[in-house]
Amino acid sequence: MDKKSIRSNLLIIAVAIIIGIILYVEKPFQKQSDLGTGSGGLAMTEDGLVEDTSSYPDAPELQGISHWINSNPLEISRLKGKVVLVDFWTYSCINCIRTLPYLKDWHDKYADDGLVIIGVHTPEFKFEKEIANVEAAVKGFGVMYPVAMDNDYRTWNAYGNRWWPHKYLIDKNGKVRYDHIGEGGYAETESQIVRLLKEINQDVEKKDSDVKDESGGLGRLFQTPELYAGYDFARVDLGNDEGYAPDQIVDYKEPESISADRIYAAGKWLNNGDNLKHAENAEGKILLRYTSRAVHVVADTAEPNSPAMIEVLLDGNSLNVKNAGRDVEIDAESGKSMMKVDRARLYNVISENADYGSHMLTLASNDNKFMIYTFTFGS
Repeated sequence: MDKKSIRSNLLIIAVAIIIGIILYVEKPFQKQSDLGTGSGGLAMTEDGLVEDTSSYPDAPELQGISHWINSNPLEISRLKGKVVLVDFWTYSCINCIRTLPYLKDWHDKYADDGLVIIGVHTPEFKFEKEIANVEAAVKGFGVMYPVAMDNDYRTWNAYGNRWWPHKYLIDKNGKVRYDHIGEGGYAETESQIVRLLKEINQDVEKKDSDVKDESGGLGRLFQTPELYAGYDFARVDLGNDEGYAPDQIVDYKEPESISADRIYAAGKWLNNGDNLKHAENAEGKILLRYTSRAVHVVADTAEPNSPAMIEVLLDGNSLNVKNAGRDVEIDAESGKSMMKVDRARLYNVISENADYGSHMLTLASNDNKFMIYTFTFGS
């Protein structure tokens, strides 16, 4: 090969590299490849440049919504010209609950600028399919934006979703331009909201927030993972030697030793797919050795309008004002720490103010109404 050919080839390679770098830098970030791609579109960026958005996926339509709260039925296709934030959540999920203050704040600040938030409520447990339960939760959390009940997972599946919570941000042309899984990333998500709103109106600016950061200070410290009590949901077996017996009542012996991060039972408990239900009017216990600061449980009473009273012990002792969760009351006379389970929801058992470490938690019940679904942990 002569020098002229070599120079020509080097020039071609150099040009190809430069073009490749430009395409890489200019190519829009596309995280959710499961959604596919759609028709073309152009958007004006903050600095006045025109951005090609054609490689972003079209937002799937909302499907199979059985009930709407705070709104008449909505369609993504009829919301073009708006910025839409689709948030997959479920009301007993602690991670979802901790994101709600930010969603409510964005709704308050940017709804008049063209932001539409749709909370797609896709249930994890059967009780979360009940309209009355979801409506009570929405009211209790002070959620004012539209909530769509996706009981059959049709919208969840249309988006290829697998997580609670999961936010999808859709631009004025119906393109999914950004998504975020789980908690956190609030500043980045808000910046993306404002960026897309600016494509509608350049005068939109990021607004101050009164939301307090509740992320806590555990950092990278270990904490016990979420634990499920029902045999269909459990990722690990019960700690008891008896194990699970699906749809049967098992008389569990109180164990002499407790391994960490495993649920143990003592007494008679009905093994349901998504929960353990106390099955006698005599003392039964749920025991757990965990590592964390705060502890939450999803629980219910088997008899509506008839609460189940639960005594809570930490390391064998009643709770105190520092470590008692918001849903635990300390009896002034007996000193016992009691939790009233009156409906299906998330209960805060051990406070975020409790000391971080490994502890032994006991939930004791003397009636057959108590049902426990999950333990979750955090700060």
